Amino acid sequence: MNIKKDGITPNAGRLLWAGFMAILAAGVGFGIRGGILANWGAEFGFTGQQLGDINGAGFTGFCFGIIIGGVVCDKIGYGKLVIAAFAFHVLSAFVTFGATSGMAADTAYKFLYWGTFIFAVANGTLEAVANPLVATLFPSNRTHYLNILHASWPAGLVIGGLVGWTLGEQMQMSWKVQLGLFLVPTAIYGMMFLGQHMPKSEASEKGLSLGEMLKDVGILGALVVCFLLALFFSNSIGLPTAAAYGISGVLLIAVAVLTRFSTGAWLLFVLFVVHALVGAVELGTDGWIQNITGNILTPGQGKLLFVYTSLFMFLLRFCADFIEKKIGLSPVGILLVCAVLACIGLNLVSRIDTFIGAMAALSVYALGKTFFWPTMLAVASDRFPRTGAVAISIMGGIGMMSAGLIGSPGLGYAKDRFAGEELIQADATLYANSKAKTPSKFLFFEEVHGIDGKILGEAKAAGANRTTEQKTMVQADMRGDRRTLVADSFIPATMAVIYLLLLLYFKSIGGYKPVHLEGTTAASSH
Repeated sequence: MNIKKDGITPNAGRLLWAGFMAILAAGVGFGIRGGILANWGAEFGFTGQQLGDINGAGFTGFCFGIIIGGVVCDKIGYGKLVIAAFAFHVLSAFVTFGATSGMAADTAYKFLYWGTFIFAVANGTLEAVANPLVATLFPSNRTHYLNILHASWPAGLVIGGLVGWTLGEQMQMSWKVQLGLFLVPTAIYGMMFLGQHMPKSEASEKGLSLGEMLKDVGILGALVVCFLLALFFSNSIGLPTAAAYGISGVLLIAVAVLTRFSTGAWLLFVLFVVHALVGAVELGTDGWIQNITGNILTPGQGKLLFVYTSLFMFLLRFCADFIEKKIGLSPVGILLVCAVLACIGLNLVSRIDTFIGAMAALSVYALGKTFFWPTMLAVASDRFPRTGAVAISIMGGIGMMSAGLIGSPGLGYAKDRFAGEELIQADATLYANSKAKTPSKFLFFEEVHGIDGKILGEAKAAGANRTTEQKTMVQADMRGDRRTLVADSFIPATMAVIYLLLLLYFKSIGGYKPVHLEGTTAASSH
């Protein structure tokens, strides 16, 4: 890889790898957290819904970091955002570690939720720097270099998964020791960014105002963001529904005024909606996959499988340039193939019974989800250069917000619902005696009661000494997980349909081509 040849500044290589290390730190923390969800459930008695909400905070906080960071990055400079992200990462560790054994479950939940939220704010702030930075450094090959940048995410998941398997499964060390290791790559990225000159985006170089940058986003794009923010204010902050939608409405009006009531580009609106689905299926599933495969097989095997699929993704993300240029698939063509494979893969994973079978099924799923996130960012950056850092930052925020508010809690709800239904069918009396006291709620779906986290944790820990009732409970939970994966597969199926329509659209206008700014205004794709 000849970075100096393709880069537009002498330090392009160092900035690329500094961004790589920053996202690696986020992946390490995410990977470790996914492996200790069961520890939190057993220690504090959380339901699947509560664990999903905590895990979801790891995405919703990201939205605030990346959207706010994306709006101000060209104004205050990337360096100040890196310092802020570093401080948030350190603070998140202190808040999360405030949860201790013997503490009331409600109190522990708050420490874990907000510690995870602050961690996500740090991650989002870093991506507000890294994504537009790499898109600016390598304007002629964005798909390739953004995939390299985001290869750091699965690399971090590999490290986090190995930490969980080694320190958690083999050495039985505290979850706090495991989680604290994400501070190592945090310190490294801080040193790599230190003292580096960073270029501005193409739009910022042209002198475009924030209002001009937001015109392609417009009212349509703001609608997607404001809807997700309303869910956050209502579900996560606890504001009344009317107040939540009222605040979001005010923000929508503000964007309309700032853009002089620009409707926005319909294509960017579609990309925003699809990226919400990407966040739900990729990151939402990633947050649960160790837990689900660990339930179907064994917890240790679940961690090893997570490491395997993450390593597979890491290697594949260096192949985007080959796929695009040698095989001849456009970025939208790549996304279509990925959506089909992800749908097939999730259905295959739902049927696994052996470790080897799980590796094969997860390979299909990993191949499908590998190129979603960075390729979507590349498409938005290619087609809407006028938006500068703003559009891809908003897109990243939408994906993470969706993962936190829809993907992760939705899968937690599905696990509770399907496991409860399976246990009712197997033994209604056992379900009545072991159902969770706290109900699970998700969007407009009916309220359900899953299996109590502590009772289920005790059943799993009993191993070969399980009673007949405990065996029934564990089996019901396993069947519920299989049904959850099948339900999850409907998301990439929907994405495949949308990508096919986009592929046909680009074919009708002469094919997919990047758009470049001319003078002080941009040709936008509507």
